[in-house]
Amino acid sequence: MSNKCLLIPSGFPRLPLKNGIGRVVCQLKRITIKFCKSSGSSQGVRNFIELDLLDFTNNNPEVVIYLKPRRHHSPVVISEYLNGERHYMNFHNFTRDNTNKWLNFLRTRVGIKTIRFRKLQHTELPSIQGVWSPFTNKSPELNITSFPNEKFLQPKHLPESATERLRKMFERQKLKESEEMKMNNKSIEVQQ
Repeated sequence: MSNKCLLIPSGFPRLPLKNGIGRVVCQLKRITIKFCKSSGSSQGVRNFIELDLLDFTNNNPEVVIYLKPRRHHSPVVISEYLNGERHYMNFHNFTRDNTNKWLNFLRTRVGIKTIRFRKLQHTELPSIQGVWSPFTNKSPELNITSFPNEKFLQPKHLPESATERLRKMFERQKLKESEEMKMNNKSIEVQQ
């Protein structure tokens, strides 16, 4: 592995003006294609201009395309974005398909310079509450409890089993019977 990635500036991923939350605004505003009318290195760009340029402009009406013929120069594409960035790309000996693919790539770019990501997520408004941990929303009685403790050994969100339901029903039935027995004993005593 080479160390070329160390020369790329680092930063955080970001989108311009929250693009895509309501609707997506194409960030590319202008493409300037400079080419030679006779040079062999401009053949693929000339074929693209003759055969595919009208389709490209009909599919992307928000992008303005300028054609500038220059004698004896290698073909160059200059893309300008809404944030003011300009990207120069040399199209020397590109085929018609390569030209089409690269123009679509430039159309879908945001216009931000290529950067190496420090982290894959970033926020402009960090939390004032601090970093989340597993103990963030726990009861404070955990701080003063000595472990092992039966209360905290049981799982929190398990549904009640059929055996536990039957035990509770049996205990309720016993309580009812014992109350009825007491009421009967009281009524017998009152009658005597």
